[in-house]
Amino acid sequence: MSSEDAALEALGALGDPVRRGLYRHVTGTPGEVGRDAAAEAVGVSRSLAAFHLDKLVEAGLLEVSFRRLSGRSGPGAGRPSKLYRRAEGERAVSVPPRSYDAASRLLAEVVERAGLDGELQAVARAAGEASGGASDCAADPVEVLRSRGYEPFRDGATVRLNNCPFHALAEQFPALVCGMNLAGIEGLLTGLPDGDRWSAVMDPLPRGCCVALRAADAGPDGAADGMPEATPES
Repeated sequence: MSSEDAALEALGALGDPVRRGLYRHVTGTPGEVGRDAAAEAVGVSRSLAAFHLDKLVEAGLLEVSFRRLSGRSGPGAGRPSKLYRRAEGERAVSVPPRSYDAASRLLAEVVERAGLDGELQAVARAAGEASGGASDCAADPVEVLRSRGYEPFRDGATVRLNNCPFHALAEQFPALVCGMNLAGIEGLLTGLPDGDRWSAVMDPLPRGCCVALRAADAGPDGAADGMPEATPES
């Protein structure tokens, strides 16, 4: 099977709306998700959720681990729960075939070899600011990042980004791409009306984005006013 056929087959598994909803819930939740939580999130029975979750595993879109959610061990602790998380790797299909990723890698290599990191960051910051200025005047920075695929979630007074839209490129050119990403988000915050409520900092997640947002108006309990409810599940 060609790589294109494999990608089409994997993405075809998302044609079912229930399966698509389960995938979005699992991938949008930091950490791992159990069958009960996934079923409740999309409003289906546990058995139906289990069936579709396992189909997503077969398609290579999710991965499985087993863990006792109670934290106990030994006799009487119960059986480990089956937990799901986003699978490593990416699936992409272009019709007709395109190879933008190859071009982006070549361009990144040229910028890195030429030592043009500062110039790239300046362009990214300017583009981010222009994009923020063109957004809806009521646009919330967190929701703007959500619409761009970053999958933000709340962690006390910090908003972390569960997904890196530049993941493959960042793995090959981490300093270059993460610097560009930070500068772009800084520019976006400058351009958005409510952007001054946040500051962008480099604070990488093991399986997510290198940038996080810190709230300027964090309350005494560590939570930030107006921050969206998106607390990660265990």
